Amino acid sequence: MQGFDPKFADFPDYIIGITKEIWEDRGIATLHDYYAPQIVVRSPASVVVGNEKVIGATMATLAEFPDRELLGEDVIWSGTPEAGMLSSHRILSTATHAADGVYGKASGKKLRYRILADCHAKDNMIDDEWLIRDQTAIVRQLGWQAKDYAANLIEAEGGPDTCVRPLTRATDLDGPYKGRGNDNEWGARYAAILTRVMGADMAAIPGEYDRAVQSEYPGGETGHGWGPVDRFWMGLRAAMPDAAFTIHHQIGRDDPLMPPRAALRWSLHGTHSGWGMFGAPTGAEIYVLGICHAEFGSLGVAAPRIRREYCLFDETAVWKQILLAQAAG
Repeated sequence: MQGFDPKFADFPDYIIGITKEIWEDRGIATLHDYYAPQIVVRSPASVVVGNEKVIGATMATLAEFPDRELLGEDVIWSGTPEAGMLSSHRILSTATHAADGVYGKASGKKLRYRILADCHAKDNMIDDEWLIRDQTAIVRQLGWQAKDYAANLIEAEGGPDTCVRPLTRATDLDGPYKGRGNDNEWGARYAAILTRVMGADMAAIPGEYDRAVQSEYPGGETGHGWGPVDRFWMGLRAAMPDAAFTIHHQIGRDDPLMPPRAALRWSLHGTHSGWGMFGAPTGAEIYVLGICHAEFGSLGVAAPRIRREYCLFDETAVWKQILLAQAAG
């Protein structure tokens, strides 16, 4: 790979390798080499600019969860080494809540949760990132509900006027990556399916998802069959029925020894005007950042359908937006 350290065999090896090197091998200082000085890192909870802040946040997380492992499940990517590459990296993380920190007093509890991260890399360095942790899964395992955790976080950060602002269209920042992915058929197909679903065409689920589909959704929720898929997407869309659904990035891939698969990054922006995933309508303006992976396949001669779907957004960040809107009156 032109411009990349020759110790990495390919782009997935680079992404998985530096993740392990930074977190598990304690090579935190290598962030000076692998992350650009003015990197833009967006998570639903905040927007951070600069490598030094990333290093500080990494150290704080490892202090609270010193045995954290990050198991790379997949890297779905696009681009070229010369122009830059975008990875959509899916991670299953395990950790013990061994010290006091942002999640409260040390509980000793063993956690398991997923992360989806889109990273742009060129010349052996990442300079743009979109990161979603399954915060709902984390806080539930620590005994919180998402809404209560968000309320506690606002208070811990000094109240509604001074707390860290979640990612919204107003707080988002442009970074160096301007790409939209690739034109592979599987990315296009997945984009068309989610566009149908978010357009209230729920018949797309039995039509485009395998009857035995496995789904992995926020809160560490694993489902099988059409029912969990319908409940997840219906609950989200019903809460924001008039919101604008936008796909910002799509990748499709056909790789040897892997099923056809796709990665999408999307947003839902509008008002909490309906009954759904977030309870009684509040009228709050909400911005939801989501990343999804899908794997396609077929049994026998049947047409290929989605057999596995992984989707994350941060429910605690949504509740923080709702609670801040209510506090502002």
